[in-house]
Amino acid sequence: MTQATQAVPRFSDLGIVKDILAVLAQYYSEPTPIQHQVIPAALAGNDIVGIAQTGTGKTLAFGVPMLQKIISGQGRGLVILPTRELALQVDEVMQKIGRPLKLKTAVLIGGASSYNQVQQLRRNPHVIIATPGRLADHLQQKNLRLDDVSVIVLDEADRMLDIGFLPQIKQILNAAPRERQTMLFSATMPPKIAQIATAYMKSPQRIEVAPAGTPAAHIDQAVFYVSADNKMQLLDKILQETDGTVLVFSRTKHGAKKITVNVCAMGHSAVEIHSNKSLAQRREALSGFKSGKYRIMIATDIASRGIDVTNISLVINYDLPDNCEDYVHRIGRTGRAGAKGRALTFATFSERGDIRYIEKLIRKPLPVLQAQELPAKRAPVFVPVDREESFGRRFSGSRGGRPAGRFAGRSGSAARPSRTRSFSHRSK
Repeated sequence: MTQATQAVPRFSDLGIVKDILAVLAQYYSEPTPIQHQVIPAALAGNDIVGIAQTGTGKTLAFGVPMLQKIISGQGRGLVILPTRELALQVDEVMQKIGRPLKLKTAVLIGGASSYNQVQQLRRNPHVIIATPGRLADHLQQKNLRLDDVSVIVLDEADRMLDIGFLPQIKQILNAAPRERQTMLFSATMPPKIAQIATAYMKSPQRIEVAPAGTPAAHIDQAVFYVSADNKMQLLDKILQETDGTVLVFSRTKHGAKKITVNVCAMGHSAVEIHSNKSLAQRREALSGFKSGKYRIMIATDIASRGIDVTNISLVINYDLPDNCEDYVHRIGRTGRAGAKGRALTFATFSERGDIRYIEKLIRKPLPVLQAQELPAKRAPVFVPVDREESFGRRFSGSRGGRPAGRFAGRSGSAARPSRTRSFSHRSK
């Protein structure tokens, strides 16, 4: 056996019991770096602070130790995530591993029947997977207690804080037993995350597989400088020249709707996903995108960490994000599982400063591409403005447009959303 072969990590080397190893062998060949480091530490009972981007295999990293602890008779598990889509993805993985072991899950998320969730809780699930707001509601209504929770996972913790869930997170952690194992996973490490670790965790072991702001490997990135009036023509040209699935990011819900209507008018199969859509509509959109029913998905940042599709060939930032760190999460939807990916960004000439902030965050310059021979402008498609979003824009300070220097005045590479942008940021 060669030295290179010996260096290949194996799940069997991590302290996982045979029953779980047998299930893992049906789906996975070898552990990812975050799994290789987190699983042994978590099985030893340590509290964990994991710094890793989406798409690195975090669900198994915390899921395997949690399930192993549960089948040994040590209480039950709780996983808290910022969005419905992420909760459903985690439930899918946990069921894949847990169902052959006779383990049950319950998913508590907004937009779904509260009555059905209560019925799930009455069946005494081994793992509860929840968004903070809905879990806090069930606690307040006394539909469940957390007395027997032995493992708590806070996944995408920085995103949960970005959208204002800190009070609910504190309420949940205070309702859980003090003697528990806590694992926190985040793509970045802002001060509030460090405060949670200090206040609610016991000497957590920090495991970092990539520095904050590190994009996924194998992604070719570039930027087009283009006027706002020509963005749709540029999108038309790129979609004509691109095979495979494409994910397009819009800053607003109305923008996503407008882009979708125009892309469909171009003759492409497209679907939109954002918070104005019901849970059933969002699930159908994601399912259709995965199956190939829709080649193009147009999304707000609700999808920057909520889509687990391995074959997205191109990500397009039609608009820059409110938070420059979300750029990394957006482009991380392509180039997953070691595959090659592409990410193109449309920026107006007044947004050069914002591009520089992104370049500072990812520690590399973005090549500038020139748009040649754009197609003729198509007839404009009227899309009515939602009253809710019109109200949000009017009071966010943007006046329906994107203010120049969105990331300006923020220290370091870890730029955070400003107070004036938090209202529209929440609405996604």
